[in-house]
Amino acid sequence: MYVRTISRQNKDGSTTTYVQLAHNVRDPKTGFARANVLYTFGRADSLDIEALKRLVKSLCRFLSPEDVLQTQAKMETELQALRFVKSSPMGGALVLRALWERLGLQKVLVQSLRKREFRAPIEWALFAMVANRALAPDSKRAVEEWVREDVALGNPEPISLQHLYRAMDFLLEHEELVQKEVFFATADLLNLEVDLLFFDTTTTYVERDEEDEEGLRRYGHSKDKRPDLPQVVIGLAVTKGGLPVRCWVLPGNTQDMTTVERVKKDLLGWKLSRCIWVMDRGMNSEENRIILQRAGGHYIFGEKLRDAQREHQEVLSHPGRYQKVKENLEVKEVIVGKGERRRRFVLVYNPEQAKKDKATRERTLKKIEEALLALGDQRGKAHKKAVCALLAHRTLGRYVKQKKNGALKIDRARMRTEEHLDGKYLLSTSDDTLRPEEVALGYKQLMEVERAFKTLKTTLELRPLYHHKEERIRAHVLLCFLSLLLVRIAEQQTGQTWDHLRAILERIHLGEFESKDGCILQRTELTHDQANLLKTLSISPPLKIQKVDLKA
Repeated sequence: MYVRTISRQNKDGSTTTYVQLAHNVRDPKTGFARANVLYTFGRADSLDIEALKRLVKSLCRFLSPEDVLQTQAKMETELQALRFVKSSPMGGALVLRALWERLGLQKVLVQSLRKREFRAPIEWALFAMVANRALAPDSKRAVEEWVREDVALGNPEPISLQHLYRAMDFLLEHEELVQKEVFFATADLLNLEVDLLFFDTTTTYVERDEEDEEGLRRYGHSKDKRPDLPQVVIGLAVTKGGLPVRCWVLPGNTQDMTTVERVKKDLLGWKLSRCIWVMDRGMNSEENRIILQRAGGHYIFGEKLRDAQREHQEVLSHPGRYQKVKENLEVKEVIVGKGERRRRFVLVYNPEQAKKDKATRERTLKKIEEALLALGDQRGKAHKKAVCALLAHRTLGRYVKQKKNGALKIDRARMRTEEHLDGKYLLSTSDDTLRPEEVALGYKQLMEVERAFKTLKTTLELRPLYHHKEERIRAHVLLCFLSLLLVRIAEQQTGQTWDHLRAILERIHLGEFESKDGCILQRTELTHDQANLLKTLSISPPLKIQKVDLKA
């Protein structure tokens, strides 16, 4: 009687192993021995270990104490013959490496390295830092230990801290080449139509007390709500599918409106035919509109509704009905001016949002009335702190005005003006071939940039920055950009979020076993979900036995 294992191949290519209790019997017809299964314990990856321990303990009752001790000693000797050393996750790194090579990053970097006399594993060091952002974001110092102890990255050579810093410097030297080659490889791989490009900026703060006099780390308008720290500005261009095209790192006091010319200039040689730039209202100016229309380009801009521009007032007062595009989205096209001053606007209306805006304003009005009642009669009296606080309030102060005698009152005219804007936002475009609904839907996709920024700051932990050198800051942002690209490609090809993919893939482990004869690296059995993910991504399952290293 003995315990045996059998393996069966599943339809999806994965293998399932079962543990059975059997004994051999002679087949009367053939005369040969065959296994007779007495009991099946179940799948090897889901055995009830405690039940097996109880069974072994129960069987020991029928052995003499001497036999029990001898059996235990023999088991310990056999276990020591093949000793388990450690187990490290390998699935996430496996997928990221496959996408890394598919995009040609390995090829581009290796070719660039041939011109240099580097002997260090620069390409693998760069991949290690990119994979770390996607799998377990940490400092560059911690990446060295992570590669050595906590992940099965597949690197053929050890990677040390000096390799990581040298790799960052090398990456920055080839920043233009890497981003351009990766974009074209991505476009070919996914058959991208780059007809719409979305651009926006964000900020990320630096953990230091003072700004640089003439450098990247400067005080400015913080989108992270950390005005107490110097920061850098990060620009990001993405496709309508959310794939990053290129990133920029700019001084922390850079205004959004001044970034457009730099972006357009940097992408001139990228052959982006019939490209329509979609940007938020913070970058809208006559100069930027001219820049984006050079060489046949076009734009879709958000416009500021709450200003005194004659064109905007004309659009808002223009008669005509809205055209319903879909639920909670209606559009109206308005042409203003003629000749060189002609501009095309699309006024967008959301009935559901209009109801929310009205309810918000009514709650605000109620708060103002309560605040005025608490202040009492303020005519001819010195200003109280409460009066100044109400006037300066970010929300309530918009609807309060002060009379000549010092008393406060609700600005009813402002209330009526705001009511006219409920549920509306205004867009402008230079492309007459786009239908009004295409302009509105295209602008709504600008949220892809916001989603990319959110992934950079949360999942990939772009912030905060601790690097002291500007070139390291630029390299760090570029590493996060490459990691974002790999993550987005995996999400697009599977239709699942990276958080979900990472959780499934990181359960694929590589076990290391040692014996007096050498060591063996063996992966865990693939589950149905893991095998399906690899198949969807067109990645071959890794070999079960990764390495057998026999001692001489």
